[in-house]
Amino acid sequence: MSRMHRGTIFLEDAQVLGTDRWPAGQHVLRMRAPAVAERATPGSFVHVRCDSSLEMRRPMSVMRTNPVEGWFDLLFKEVGTGPRLLARRERGDRLSVLGPIGRGFAPCAERPVRLLVGGGVGIPPILFLAERLAASRPVVLMGSEVPFPFDLEPSAIPEAGLPAGLALGCLERAQVPSRTASRAGIPGCFDGTVTDLAQRWLELRSSLVGDELRPSLDRIELRPSLDGVELRPSLDRVELFACGPEPMLRAVAALGRDFGVPCQLALEERMACATGGCAGCTVLVRTPDGPAMKRVCVDGPVFDGASVYGA
Repeated sequence: MSRMHRGTIFLEDAQVLGTDRWPAGQHVLRMRAPAVAERATPGSFVHVRCDSSLEMRRPMSVMRTNPVEGWFDLLFKEVGTGPRLLARRERGDRLSVLGPIGRGFAPCAERPVRLLVGGGVGIPPILFLAERLAASRPVVLMGSEVPFPFDLEPSAIPEAGLPAGLALGCLERAQVPSRTASRAGIPGCFDGTVTDLAQRWLELRSSLVGDELRPSLDRIELRPSLDGVELRPSLDRVELFACGPEPMLRAVAALGRDFGVPCQLALEERMACATGGCAGCTVLVRTPDGPAMKRVCVDGPVFDGASVYGA
């Protein structure tokens, strides 16, 4: 384990509290592990021993926590030996969990208008971040090519630049605007990629002023000032956050570059130790001192988008 991370990662004997099973082999597993539940942040993950017969652990993003009750949720799909074994766990089973691991998202206070984009395996940390930021009313876009592992309902919260459609019920109840996108013909979802939907929102936002207003309330025409008050472009207060497959992350980084908006990306990578010792999950990152190889597990998994996928 890296010296800087000693005392921050805990080994717990977690108890399975229950499993919700969804179409396409998707599962939401709830486990009681008080140390992880108390310290996990959006973007951090755990290293799980899926079964006593499988020595190698599997890294999985934390989707939700309840520090008071001491539990956290994982969303995973039955792909590979580990997840298939994990899907068999029942209430009361015990699993060895190492976590929380990694540097999570760090929203900038000077950019309080947040656009959150999640796709496929990248949905869990984005949902975690959305619920943590609920009071600031982020805009949340989720994409999937299989049925979503959530209760969806018609969007009732208007958001400029976004069409009506299905939203995540848990976010609707928290008064957080959300939309879903899919190219699989899922009824009620935006027909296209989630980055297409993000681009549509950014395009409208870039034509607006009065950045102290929420996107759904921005209706004034673009002009240099209003009642003698100098107005900056609306995008000056926007920040992007994303997690998902690499092509999606590249597309989000490109959107950030094209619209001049900073973005934070949570990367997915194969891992062995997941604690910084083996350096098997390195990625090339541009730093002020030049290119450097960084470990996704402990130096990330969240990185500045331009530093990883810059032009």
